[in-house]
Amino acid sequence: MGLCGATVRFWLKRFNARGVSGLEEDMRSGRPPTYTAEERSAVITAALSRPSDLGLPFASWTLDRLVAHLSEQGVGMKRSRISEVLLAEGLKWRQEETWFGARVDPEFTRKRGRSSSSTPRRAKAASSSASTKWDRSPAKAIPASA
Repeated sequence: MGLCGATVRFWLKRFNARGVSGLEEDMRSGRPPTYTAEERSAVITAALSRPSDLGLPFASWTLDRLVAHLSEQGVGMKRSRISEVLLAEGLKWRQEETWFGARVDPEFTRKRGRSSSSTPRRAKAASSSASTKWDRSPAKAIPASA
């Protein structure tokens, strides 16, 4: 298991003194957990669900959208803590949305209108009179006395 000898001896000593109940964790000093298991479970469940299935007007979660949704559900968890809970569960967060993929709004194209014509078209490259034959051998220097 990759444990050091001191750790193994500690647990053997507790087992010998208390039996099987000695293998359970004792209360530790320090601050108790801030969020309950139910709140962490609600974060994971919401993150794994599709927002459109919940009647929300977007196709994917952002961290800010998830914070807002959870606060409406009564889970007042900070953005950074939600990110920690998701990472601890092995979920990776997508940083940004792209313009690719299915649109949530089927009327998007009509509402958007025509694309902007403010971007000028690129000019075609001018043709060159220089020879571009690549199979020629490079020019050789000729001595001045020749």
